[in-house]
Amino acid sequence: MGLGLITDLYQLTMAAGYFEAGKTQDRATFELSVRRLPYNRNFILAAGLAQAVEYLLSFRILPEEIAYLRGIPQFRYASAAFFEMLAELRFTGDLFAVPEGTPVFAGEPFLTVRAPVIEAQIPETYLLAMIGFQSSIATKAARVVKAALGRDVVEFGTRRAHSPEAGVLAGRAAYIGGCVGTSNAEAGFRYKVHVFGTAAHSWVMSFPSERAAFEQLQKLLGERTTYLIDTYDTIEGAKLAASLGRPLWGVRLDSGNLIELAPAVRKILDDAGLTDAKIMATGDLNEYKIHELVAAQAPIDVFGVGTDLATSADAPSLGVIYKMVEMESAHQHRYTAKFSHEKNTLPGAKQIFRHGDHDVLARSTECISCGGEAAEALQRPVILGGKLVEPLPTAAQAKRYAAERMARLPAPCHSLFQVENAWRVELSPALKALDESVRKEHAG
Repeated sequence: MGLGLITDLYQLTMAAGYFEAGKTQDRATFELSVRRLPYNRNFILAAGLAQAVEYLLSFRILPEEIAYLRGIPQFRYASAAFFEMLAELRFTGDLFAVPEGTPVFAGEPFLTVRAPVIEAQIPETYLLAMIGFQSSIATKAARVVKAALGRDVVEFGTRRAHSPEAGVLAGRAAYIGGCVGTSNAEAGFRYKVHVFGTAAHSWVMSFPSERAAFEQLQKLLGERTTYLIDTYDTIEGAKLAASLGRPLWGVRLDSGNLIELAPAVRKILDDAGLTDAKIMATGDLNEYKIHELVAAQAPIDVFGVGTDLATSADAPSLGVIYKMVEMESAHQHRYTAKFSHEKNTLPGAKQIFRHGDHDVLARSTECISCGGEAAEALQRPVILGGKLVEPLPTAAQAKRYAAERMARLPAPCHSLFQVENAWRVELSPALKALDESVRKEHAG
């Protein structure tokens, strides 16, 4: 696939306009950020950078795709030279970004693209979709894992994801957000994410008896055997599992009152000497239900979370934006911004400087310190001149980085509910001055 047409049509019509206006050598700088945090979120965990990089480095528009574009009415007056340019178009610009697993806040750029304007414009749609989706899922996973208070969480949501590919990416993003693994085999293959799963209710129902189904499963899986015990009667299913003994990893509860059932099942297993057998709970779980189960001290060792996690059901979209902040031609360098009500943006390329208890959003040319100590600059070069600067972290490395970075955040940031001013973001004096200057220029 060329990937070049995975974009909105107006990105391509603007590309034609830039070309016909002679702006192909003009360089633009765009930033991807969120204006405000979504429902009950006190930070966003950045994810999806690896796929964004893969897209930029492999970007191309194939001959058959160009033939398709020629037949669209909006390109009736585009020159033949424009389509010839599209055939050769590659990303030759620069990408700066925060590492995957970085907590970010409203107004802070996840990434910055600096490239010839056509190369910077067309990727907008893909970058917004990829970063927005994976960051939503990684953030949701971080909330679920936090609610579990040290118990393992597995992502189980591919069957309810918005597409099969979304399920694969959800498995990856949830892993970065703190899940121990996913049920998605493709995510395991592509990204080396740990995979989990044994058998469904259909397995049990395919045999004449629950015992026959359990015995066959145990022969197949040995010490990885996990019995799904609620097909007919949960307590009887637990007793049957206990009677079969080892080898056994544990049992799964997928329905019923888990606060009542989990202790009863735990006692059955313990009485049979299976004190090391685990109890996994699944079935329409989310961070709030898990919080209740943990608060009730339900003896559940592992949570499998599906629909709510793979779709970030309570905040299913992230309001990511991709806005031009600078424009440079052979004769002029301009700082650009929107001033419209509630959709205003700040001009100029920016850097995020993180201190121990707050961030400073500054111009990218600044060096910020606090109390005499230099703050950490979060955005780093990823692609320069169309070439990858260094290999990107694996999903496992991004997961470890995310855990370390989230551990630095104060308790209010980890609340399951909205907290005002959970983390402070300040603007540097130089950035404020640039904003005022650009506003005055446009007012004049």
